[in-house]
Amino acid sequence: MAIYTSLAVTTVILNPSERCLQWSDDGQACITTKATVHIMTPDSGINFSTPPDIKALRGDEQGEQTLGWFRTMIEPARGQTHIWPSICQDWGAITLGSLDVSLRGVACSPSNLTSRGRCVIAILNSNAEVSLWTAAKNHLKGEWTNIQDVTSLLLDTASSEDIIRNTLRAQVTSLAWSKQPDYRITPTPILDSSMLALGNRAGCIEFFRFNRNNSSGSSLSRIHTEPLSDHWITHLSWAPWITHAVGHCESLLAFSTDNGSVGLVKVTQNLQSTSNVGFVPEYTTSAVFDVQGPICEADKRGVTALAWVQPPGRNPILVYTKPGLVYLWSWPGSEPAWNGTRAFPLQTQKMSIGSSAISPVSGVSYVLHRDALILSLFDGSLHVIHNMTVEPTWSPPLAGDILTSTELSRTTRTLFAKVTPAGISNLDVNRIGGMMSYDSQSTLIWIYEALRPADFGYKNEAQHECMLLTAPFWQLDDETVLHTASEAFADISCASGSAPIHHLRALMLHLRSNARFAAVCPQVLEILSQVPPDQTTTIVLPSWTQGSNDDLRPQLRKSLTTHLFGWPNLLSLRMRLSIADLCWKLCKDPEMQAQCGQVAQRLLAAISHCVLRVLVRHLRAIIPVITTPDIPFVLREVVQSLLPGSPQDLSDEAQALSDALTASFSIDPATAALHEHCPACHTEVPLHDITRATCPNGHAWARCTVTSFILSTSKVRTCIGCSRKALLPLATSDESQLPVAAQSWIVRDLLEAVHRCLFCGNSFVEIV
Repeated sequence: MAIYTSLAVTTVILNPSERCLQWSDDGQACITTKATVHIMTPDSGINFSTPPDIKALRGDEQGEQTLGWFRTMIEPARGQTHIWPSICQDWGAITLGSLDVSLRGVACSPSNLTSRGRCVIAILNSNAEVSLWTAAKNHLKGEWTNIQDVTSLLLDTASSEDIIRNTLRAQVTSLAWSKQPDYRITPTPILDSSMLALGNRAGCIEFFRFNRNNSSGSSLSRIHTEPLSDHWITHLSWAPWITHAVGHCESLLAFSTDNGSVGLVKVTQNLQSTSNVGFVPEYTTSAVFDVQGPICEADKRGVTALAWVQPPGRNPILVYTKPGLVYLWSWPGSEPAWNGTRAFPLQTQKMSIGSSAISPVSGVSYVLHRDALILSLFDGSLHVIHNMTVEPTWSPPLAGDILTSTELSRTTRTLFAKVTPAGISNLDVNRIGGMMSYDSQSTLIWIYEALRPADFGYKNEAQHECMLLTAPFWQLDDETVLHTASEAFADISCASGSAPIHHLRALMLHLRSNARFAAVCPQVLEILSQVPPDQTTTIVLPSWTQGSNDDLRPQLRKSLTTHLFGWPNLLSLRMRLSIADLCWKLCKDPEMQAQCGQVAQRLLAAISHCVLRVLVRHLRAIIPVITTPDIPFVLREVVQSLLPGSPQDLSDEAQALSDALTASFSIDPATAALHEHCPACHTEVPLHDITRATCPNGHAWARCTVTSFILSTSKVRTCIGCSRKALLPLATSDESQLPVAAQSWIVRDLLEAVHRCLFCGNSFVEIV
């Protein structure tokens, strides 16, 4: 049995939950432990000079390759930021978690929220405090910094004069961050419609939205406060957004209280256009909040887990658990499927001395192709509910199916024994603190701690070490892998903002199998060759007639970002290129490798032509405000668009741009700066290759993938997916780092507008 990852983590997990282990939209696994949040990134699809921090030694059985991991961590201060007795002396404001401050929960925002195009992480500690964290230069291995103390914001913006009520509203007990809704607008507008929900001890839910460029310095703005109960809000979970019409979507926020009740808040968002003046429309969102009737009345039994799962073709299903019981709930829909509430008593899987069906649920995972729900318990067992779409049941659809509670629990026990050199006995308990799916199919990732509850010696309690495992529980056939490849490129939407390595994680994992790759590679190349129609040909930009006013540059940056990263066909091309590059690296047959290279070259050319078309049309629209220092960059784009192999319509547009420029300026070929100078010997370097520059003396230089200028500085950013490099935005670098020909306001705005790689769509990191 293959094991992809077997990693010891010297830590302790105090709060086993379904969110102890969770994926961010940047493709990173976040592990919540007592004092730190470990951020682990699998090396699948990551290609740059820095090797992964961890490369597992196990996993080479049956031709399977191991997973490497990049690792960093967030380590908040252990002390109290807010001393509640100094704010309110009422007994109700006491937080016992302040005696030994630890982490209670983590919520990951959608990707693409920060100026670097990444996630924000909200962290809740046992002192009921919330803080926001973002990565600085390198989100894979670098430092994460605290950008806001949310608790201070809650205290500063309190509206009531009642001190105890204000204090209880600032004491957060649960948190959840919604995904981005898809308003079905193409290209996808640059707009954050996600919400951070904070449940508190006053029985309210506070709704916030992240502001990337808020001039006041605060990163969150309050949207709404919804009072719900006199009891603490213990759990929150967002359902996926459902789009009912263009610009109109709904979601349900499930919540539970400390007396065992479960309720819903329906959130409706409407997108409204506020202005059509400029290159792209301006939008605002309005939100309506409606408290629904309870789906579970208070019974004084606390909820231990709360999560939504989304089977295809039906309404989402809410999963909530109480000791010994699993509840499923779904609202009525148009499809002929079950609705209402279903209750399932858990059965104890006798695997060790600590086995118990009333253990807390520590993981919820939906298996897409098997229509099954896998639950992990703190006692180390797994439990499977089948037929989630039509009529949930414990019974598998086929006799002899290995996807059963007994078989999966036995497999976890076998893997536990396999990674324990000293062996195990019935006295050893593998307490699973968190579990989630790696690929939405057969591969799970979970973290556990080996304990002996019956051993009262001090040694076991003094040594806390958790193990992170990634392993497949059953083998997938080639047909399923090919179906996964087809689904990866179907119905692509740019609204989520998720990184391509997050979308493609499952496919990249299955292609790494040495035994399978040779058999499926030809069919995968056929799927990759099915290039979607080019949507960038429909771009229409009005000519800018307002002169060089204050609105020009923000409008240009916003339009460039929208058109470079908002078209589904362009995202599809980038994802296909990532898989084609992976196939080329994995292929050992020279003939098949050549075919992979040909597919990758066609995809690369298609991406380049789309990007050039976007740039040429924007440059054509701003011809009235182009100045003399901008001419070299404009001419470079014209030359690249006229290279052999360019589509005829792109060449015609580039020629029209050149003619318009010539009509407005008297261009001296000597100052056109199409030929740069070698940084080493200062000889002239012609523009023959847009990726590399080589002078007559043999000095070779990489070119910026955004501007095509020579990179002669260490102040660059590197794509984690394809290792291409680009100049830093001037907000984080010195303008003197740019070549003389690149010192144009258009180049500066373009560098700021491009926050992800133009060719593979993944994030940049700064290595130096």
